[in-house]
Amino acid sequence: MASFLSLVPAFTLSVVIFSGAVVARGDVLELGDADFDYLAAEHDTMLVKFYAPWCGHCKKLAPDFETAATRLKGTVPLAKVDCTASPDTCGRFGVTGYPTLKIFRNGEDSSSYDGPRSADGIVHYMKKQAGPNSVTLRREADLEAFVNNFDASVVGFFSGPDSAQLAEFLKAAGVMREHFRFAHTIDMALGLKHGVDTESVLLFRPPRLSSKFEESVLRFTETVTTHTLRRFIRDNIFGMCPHLTNENRDKLKGQDLLTAYYDLDYLRNPKGSNYWRNRVMKVGYQFASQGLSFAVANRGDFVDELEEEFGLGASDGGDLPFVTIRTRQGFKYTMREEFTRDGKSLERFLEDYFAGRLKRYIKSEPIPEKNKGPVKVVVAESFEEIVNDPEKDVLIEFYAPWCGHCKSLEPKYKELAEQLYSDPNIVIAKMDATANDVPQGFDVQGFPTIYFARADKKDQPKRYEGPREVKDFIKYLKREASHIPVVSGVREDL
Repeated sequence: MASFLSLVPAFTLSVVIFSGAVVARGDVLELGDADFDYLAAEHDTMLVKFYAPWCGHCKKLAPDFETAATRLKGTVPLAKVDCTASPDTCGRFGVTGYPTLKIFRNGEDSSSYDGPRSADGIVHYMKKQAGPNSVTLRREADLEAFVNNFDASVVGFFSGPDSAQLAEFLKAAGVMREHFRFAHTIDMALGLKHGVDTESVLLFRPPRLSSKFEESVLRFTETVTTHTLRRFIRDNIFGMCPHLTNENRDKLKGQDLLTAYYDLDYLRNPKGSNYWRNRVMKVGYQFASQGLSFAVANRGDFVDELEEEFGLGASDGGDLPFVTIRTRQGFKYTMREEFTRDGKSLERFLEDYFAGRLKRYIKSEPIPEKNKGPVKVVVAESFEEIVNDPEKDVLIEFYAPWCGHCKSLEPKYKELAEQLYSDPNIVIAKMDATANDVPQGFDVQGFPTIYFARADKKDQPKRYEGPREVKDFIKYLKREASHIPVVSGVREDL
C-alpha cells in the first residue's frame, strides 16, 4: 500500500475532531495504526492530515497546519498520520495521495476537507466545524450574539422539539454546515422583533455589511428541505455587494462581476471600508436589474491577480478604488477614470459597459514589427487577425518560455512550418500563453497545448492530441485542413 501511495500525488484534506492525551511535536497530534480508532472515537470533531515524509506538498502545508493547530487548541484538535508508518489506517480511509485531509466526527470519516490551505483559512473553516450542526438558542442574548458575526447566519424558529420542520432544518444544517452558520430555537418569542409569528427560517446578513439599499434580514417562505434551503441561501447570502475574499472568490466569480478594490479592512476600519462600498451600492442599485453583480475587495489580498490579469501595479489608483469587470465568458474591463466620491465616474463607466462602448482589456505583448518567419508569432492583440482569419487554416501552439517540452518541440515545429511555408492556405503559429490572454474556446491548462482552427470552422477549434513529429503533424493536416496541403513546395494528394 505504501509503495502504491507514493506514486499518486493528492491535494484533498480530511478533518477529524477528538480530545486525548497523545504525544505530539507541537500542537498537531500524531496518530497511527495502534491508536487511531480509539482516540478518534473520543472526539466530536477532528481534522486529520494523512501524509508522507517525502511529500513536497505535505512539507509546504506543514507550517500552516501547525500554526492552525496552535490557534485551534481547545476548540478543534488537528492530527496527522504518517502513511509510510501506518499504511493500514491510510488504506482503510481510501488515502491514495498526499496530503489528504479528512474531517472525522466521533471516530467516523465524515467528509473530505475542501477548505483553504492557509493557517487563517484552516482556522476559519474548522471553527465552523466545531460543535453541533446547529447551535441551540435559548435567550434573546443568544440570538443577538449569534447573528452579530463576521459571516451570515441562518436561524430557524420552531414551535417545539418535535417539529417536523425542525427535523428537516437540522438535517439540512448537517449537510451544509461546512459552508454556512446555523442556529435554531424552540422559543418562538425570540423571533417576535423580526416579525416571526409562525415557524420560520431567517437569513441574517453580517451586520458589518448592513446597508439602506437592501434588507439585512430575509425570510425563507418555502417548506424546509435541504434542497429548498440550500437554494434560498445560495441566492441570497451574498446580497447586492458582498465582500470578495480568497475564501468565497470561486462562488462569486462564476457570474458577470464588477469589483472595487481598495484598502478594505472590516476588522480595523469598518466605517472606512463601507465608505466606498456604499458608493458602489448607490450606483449599482440603478443597474441592479441588468445582470451585473457587484463586490468590494481588499486590494492587498489580490495584488498578484490584479497585476497578472489587469496589468495593475501596487501603486495604481492610489487610495481610491480600482474598478474592474470580469464576465463569465472571461471578458475583462477596467475603469480608467478616477473613482469620484459622488459616484458619477462609476455611473459613466457602467453606462458605457451596458451600451457596449467599452474596449475590453486584453493582456498582450506588443504586436511584432516583423513577423516574416515560418512560424508566425501571435499575441493577444493579433489573435483575431491571424488565428481567426476566415481564409486560413491555422495550427497554433500555446507555450511557456520556461517549458522544457515546448523547447523540445521547437525545432520540429519550425521544420513543419518551413515545409508548409509556400502553402498560402495554412499558417503555423505560436503564442506565449504566459504573457497573453488566451481567448475563449481554447482551453490551455498545460504546455505545450496545440489547437487547429480550420478556415470554415473558427468557432470550433480542435485540440491536437496526436504525436509531435513533423510527419504526424502533416498527416493530421492532410486529414483536417480545408485545402490539400502544399508540402515543401509540392502539392500533396490526400
